[in-house]
Amino acid sequence: MLTLLAVESQKVFVPPMFRLPFLVALALITAFGLGIGSTVMMLDASSGFGAIRLGPWAAFPEAQMADADPYAKSHRARAGRLLFGTAEGLIFQADADQDGKRLSPACTYEITGQTPPARFWTLYAADSLNEPLDPGPERPAAFNSWNVLRQPDGAFTVRISASAQPGNWLAVSRSRPYRLVLSLLDTPTAGSSGVLEIQMPALTKVSCS
Repeated sequence: MLTLLAVESQKVFVPPMFRLPFLVALALITAFGLGIGSTVMMLDASSGFGAIRLGPWAAFPEAQMADADPYAKSHRARAGRLLFGTAEGLIFQADADQDGKRLSPACTYEITGQTPPARFWTLYAADSLNEPLDPGPERPAAFNSWNVLRQPDGAFTVRISASAQPGNWLAVSRSRPYRLVLSLLDTPTAGSSGVLEIQMPALTKVSCS
């Protein structure tokens, strides 16, 4: 007699002699699938432990060290990038605005203020691995400390939107989620014990379509 098993809403006939190996194989496949899926999700969600959070901005300085936690090591190995040395730089990322609401490609945002002291900085929209996103031809994909338009006091305003904006406009795609990445290069902030006291630019929502 054949045994009837229900697998994923489909009826599969399995001989009794193969029933136990079949169930074991099914359990292993499910366990491995869930394990790999949850690990990838964790790598996409975070760069590791020991985050420094300043408003909507977060940095993971311990991810750049040799004794970083396993998630940080896996994340940087998956990204395949060289790391900054101590005091060489610090990378901040923002997934939400000043009110804690996740960034939406359907909304327009403003970054206003100044960056912490740094010889050079860059700002761009990225995917979950911090890889720059291409907003399309002839659309500004990044800003840095040399090409951003500033006010007389050195402050600046950058608008992030899928639609063209006046002034400093950082273009994003209306169909792709993103995070903002602000990299500070050759900055004393990276090796400073007072990093929690620095001022980061504000990230506020302007409107949504």
